[in-house]
Amino acid sequence: MPLGFRQRRKVLINANYLDLTPYQIYKVETDEQGFVTVLVPKFTNKILVRFLASRLKFPHFKINLDEIGSESWKQIDGKREVREIIANLDKLFGERVQPVSERVTKFLTRLYMEGYISFNEIKKEGE
Repeated sequence: MPLGFRQRRKVLINANYLDLTPYQIYKVETDEQGFVTVLVPKFTNKILVRFLASRLKFPHFKINLDEIGSESWKQIDGKREVREIIANLDKLFGERVQPVSERVTKFLTRLYMEGYISFNEIKKEGE
C-alpha cells in the first residue's frame, strides 16, 4: 500500500537528503544536443486516458530542461544517492554550477514536489 502524505513526510524529515536515492517516474525524450524533455501525461485517470489521450495530438505536457537540469536528470537512475549526483555534477560543470549542493537539492526537491521523481527510501517504507 502506498504511503500517505504524512508518512512520506515523516520518512523525508528523518532522512539525510544526501543519502536519499531518487528515481524517475516519467518517460523522457533527448534531443541531439543532449537536452532532456520530460513527458508528463495530461491525464492520469484510466478512463480519460483510454478515451481522450488517444485522440489528442499531444497526450503529454513537455517539460524542457536546460543543460544542468538535463545532466541532473540523467544522473537520477534509482541507484545513485544525491551525494553522488552532486559530486558528478561538480566534476562535470565546476564553477558554473556552484553552489552545487544547494542547487541540486533545490532542483530535486522541486522535481519531487511536482511529482516527476520519488525516492527509493519512501518506496521501501511502504512495503
